[in-house]
Amino acid sequence: MNTTKKESLAAYGFLAPALLLLGLFLVIPALLAIYYAFTDYYLLTPDKRQFVGLANFIEIFKDTIFLQSLKNIVVFVLCVIPVQVGAALGLALLINKQRRGNIFFKVAFFAPVVLSLVVISVLWLYLLNPSEGLINSLLVNIGFDAQPFLSSPKQAMYTIVFVSAWQGAGYQMLIFLAGLQNIPGTVYEAAKIDGVSKWQNFIYITMPLLKPTSILIMITTLIGAFKLIIQPMVMTQGGPMNSTITPVYYIYQTGFSDRLIGYSSAMTVLFGIVIAIVTLIQSKVTKEENI
Repeated sequence: MNTTKKESLAAYGFLAPALLLLGLFLVIPALLAIYYAFTDYYLLTPDKRQFVGLANFIEIFKDTIFLQSLKNIVVFVLCVIPVQVGAALGLALLINKQRRGNIFFKVAFFAPVVLSLVVISVLWLYLLNPSEGLINSLLVNIGFDAQPFLSSPKQAMYTIVFVSAWQGAGYQMLIFLAGLQNIPGTVYEAAKIDGVSKWQNFIYITMPLLKPTSILIMITTLIGAFKLIIQPMVMTQGGPMNSTITPVYYIYQTGFSDRLIGYSSAMTVLFGIVIAIVTLIQSKVTKEENI
């Protein structure tokens, strides 16, 4: 056996465990979901499932809760991306300069990322309590009325947006910080000699050179936002009046609480197609901008 074949076998040997796990936990479940989407599979009677064609998909477009969940996730995505990315960039700019206490601030800003989303959600659930929460107590003390942050259909989703952005901004902050530190200092020195202001530095030097980093963060934040489930599950249970229910949470409820595996699989397939289309559009737009 020649050297090339030995190297190929060794490479496949290293890849085999990852490919096995990928097949078991991603490829096979995806194929099963597509198959079950065309059946009336009920979890408690698996032997009685029958092929129903497009019936599940037709029912989805009549399902007002699923349609509401799509609207909710669109609102969440459109709000959380600018808030979270903007906060991450602001924090990165804040700690990019050499000053005392930078290590403390890096740890403090990144700490929410390493905490469990369930813990974060429970923490904010207590902070936002309408009668005993710290936030409302502060508002009342300075002369404002207590706010129904999580019990109001108009405020609940925006409250979850804030909590999600607060929790996730630290991760994007570190990526932005790495991008900022890769910008050559000579560029800013040349701009300083030319009399360029700090704002002009930010607009014409920092932002253009951070563009690849920004695109990466935008795409990862977009994909993560579509998977929203923990915060509404813990903080609002999808309410009030389904104002915070998301597609992933509704699919979970339908599949595991109602045990309608066929119908939940159809929603999974449809929602996966929606995410793929949105991702392709964003990739194409960002690719055209880079040309």
